Amino acid sequence: MEVPVTLRRLKIALLCFALFALIALVTLTGPFRLVVWIFLAGLAVKSWIAYLRERAE
Repeated sequence: MEVPVTLRRLKIALLCFALFALIALVTLTGPFRLVVWIFLAGLAVKSWIAYLRERAE
């Protein structure tokens, strides 16, 4: 059973990704920080696409 992606859940997820990105900014250095940011951006885009698909149905 899939959980529907609501606007509230999307906002919470994006806020968490932004928080993790800020933590990475403070704690990481060098290319590893960039890798983490790219990974978090990918998760954010994936969450947004899931929300748009859910809304289209």
